[in-house]
Amino acid sequence: MAKEPIRDMVLEALEKEAPLHGLDIVDVEVVGVASAPVVRVRIAHADESLPTVTLDEVTRETSWIAEVLDELDPLPGSYSLEVSSPGLDRPLRRAHDFERFAGSNVVVQTTATEGRRHFTGRLLGVSDAGVGLLVDGEQIHMPLSSIKKAKLKPDLSINGKKRGGRN
Repeated sequence: MAKEPIRDMVLEALEKEAPLHGLDIVDVEVVGVASAPVVRVRIAHADESLPTVTLDEVTRETSWIAEVLDELDPLPGSYSLEVSSPGLDRPLRRAHDFERFAGSNVVVQTTATEGRRHFTGRLLGVSDAGVGLLVDGEQIHMPLSSIKKAKLKPDLSINGKKRGGRN
């Protein structure tokens, strides 16, 4: 089962419908084995001033998402649908996401064929030079198209001390 084309097809269909519900489709994943695939959909409010989606909202919004997927019929046979908020380690995939979360700590994986492919640093935003990161005191820029995977890296420390362990 080729998951990327299915993911892209599902993402496109849901992004067409989401504005009618005041939502943003943060990410779609197709995971699992062919005999038991799972389609994971992460949603957020389109209005960025609103707080994260609640469990009641996820439950309510799951119905139209399931309807879109039923009509699309992206996978042969049955699959499980999981709808959730993006969580603390929210995925970033569009230029808008990288601009919105500028100043946040991120983890980025690129498609680079030579050199470094994994970066952890502070997101500087998006410019003509690409997505900017501050990594180990050095500014680097990479084309958005070279980013394979990116997500926020939540700070789980309290007053500079890591939770549940020594600092």
